[in-house]
Amino acid sequence: MPSHNQYKKPPALKFSHLPLSTSGPLECALNGTVLLNHPYFNKGSAFTKEERRDFALAGLLPPSIQTLEQQVQRAYEQYSSCPDDLAKNTFLSSLKEQNEVLYFKLLLDHLKEMLSVVYTPTEGEAIQRYSRIFRRPQGVFLNIHDIDRVHHDLSLWGTEVDIDYIVVTDGEQILGIGDQGCGGILISIAKLILMTVCGGMHPNRVLPVVLDCGTDNEALLNDPLYLGLKEKRIRGEKYDKLVETFVKSARELYPKAYIHFEDFGFWNARRLLDKWRPEIPCFNDDVQGTGCVTLAAIFAGLHISKQKLGDLRLVIFGAGTAGVGIADQVRDAIATERGVSKKEVAKQIWLIDKQGLLTDKTKGLSDSQKTFARKDWSDKKSDLLSVVKEVKPNVLVGTSTAPKSFTEEIVREMASHVERPIILPLSNPTKLHEAVPADLLKWTDGKALVATGSPFRPVKGPWGEDGKEIEMEVAECNNSVVFPGIGLGGVLCRTKLVTDKMLVAAVNGVVEMSPALEDDTAPLLPGVDVVREVSVRVARKVIQAAVEEGVATEKRIPEGDEELDGWIMEQMWDPVYRPLTYVEAHTASRQAKGELRVVGSLPQRD
Repeated sequence: MPSHNQYKKPPALKFSHLPLSTSGPLECALNGTVLLNHPYFNKGSAFTKEERRDFALAGLLPPSIQTLEQQVQRAYEQYSSCPDDLAKNTFLSSLKEQNEVLYFKLLLDHLKEMLSVVYTPTEGEAIQRYSRIFRRPQGVFLNIHDIDRVHHDLSLWGTEVDIDYIVVTDGEQILGIGDQGCGGILISIAKLILMTVCGGMHPNRVLPVVLDCGTDNEALLNDPLYLGLKEKRIRGEKYDKLVETFVKSARELYPKAYIHFEDFGFWNARRLLDKWRPEIPCFNDDVQGTGCVTLAAIFAGLHISKQKLGDLRLVIFGAGTAGVGIADQVRDAIATERGVSKKEVAKQIWLIDKQGLLTDKTKGLSDSQKTFARKDWSDKKSDLLSVVKEVKPNVLVGTSTAPKSFTEEIVREMASHVERPIILPLSNPTKLHEAVPADLLKWTDGKALVATGSPFRPVKGPWGEDGKEIEMEVAECNNSVVFPGIGLGGVLCRTKLVTDKMLVAAVNGVVEMSPALEDDTAPLLPGVDVVREVSVRVARKVIQAAVEEGVATEKRIPEGDEELDGWIMEQMWDPVYRPLTYVEAHTASRQAKGELRVVGSLPQRD
């Protein structure tokens, strides 16, 4: 059944003049077969009688004129007939290349059902099989052996005002399935799909990029059909030069664009973010997005359990990119909110990895891990149960990919010290979860406040008044309720940087929409069924923080909440068929000529 996303765009009123306005007719200089083959303008059977006449389509289409809703019904039937999720993923990819409005409308109407098909886990399978199911290239492939071509190859995709959002990956740590080499281009594409469906980013103003540095995946290296560089992954100075050349070229060529780093390896993700974050508007979803959505769940849980930030005792089991990213985000947010030092807040956080609790005696720690290494743990046991007994945490987060590691003994020990323990098993996919919600609620007599990294069905149990059976919904810690709003806000206010205060503002925007604030048996976080409303709220908070910090460069940003929401929504792309107005090519804009993101439509820029 459709998810019936409740987002409704208000009348444009005074904001229809904005460059990214989505109201009124679209100018179009294409006609005939060329128009039908352009996914941004194509309406298929929904072209009106007048459009068929004006754009030379009358003899190219069956005579019946249909609505977008009828097309969605047909497309959903076709989707449902696919034999498995990978086939559904392939069908949707094909539909996107034919008709973007229909693709995104279908996705938005059935987002709860289809999210796992266009993103994890099915997209992970598509990425693993990229070289086997390859049909046509999409996006930008930058080769570490051709660093001198990076600026030129990027320059072909548009003018300096054509691109708003860039997602780049080096393919080293994809969706928990590891090094996928050049197949990582599909994660950049998938992330941009979520930016459009969840955050209203214009699909013809985004750019997916993969940095091909080789791969350490032996299966790919031994695959005769593998499309990427068949050599071990190149690191060190040459790698850094590639990344630097990409970032500087992207900023020079597309100065308004926001750069989103995605699925870089553990040793590079934080390092690159720390290097570029003080200089450009950039974001790493694995570090900051995961941290923000987890922090939103923690904030909501603390609110429900009537605890304060100063009371937080956080144990994180799993000290990789996600675990350290969560620790960083929690530390930075609490320091910002309470006005205390990050060093002081770090004392409220304990990180545990395979070798046990991270201490100043632990060898081989990264700089980001060293921040949380304990200096007060010399003769104590460092396994998870021992740490829980000693620390008495009120929040337990799992990013370990160690299934069933939150045992009944550990959970009951935690619950013996805390009235409403906040437990977040976040490892993906489902089979790698540290615990399942049903067990967590059973072992805590329904008192645990739970959010997970994958969707789970509601749990029933005798936890109501006088032992009455009730059903409790479990929140999914889905980055899609956070990063699209952050990116949308950053793009619309043309921010110079993405600051700590902007991220804290984003977290607070999500928390304000937590269903659990009204009903403690409801999920800690809003679901994807209201994701566009959440993105508007998050974008508003982000923009207001950017203005307050002096990093927003867009002029005449409205001040009041309601007016700012209208300003944001007017610039969010919607999957609706806008009337087409024919214009002559010699007077038409690049968009009207269908040239946005079309390589070969520009004279050489460098």
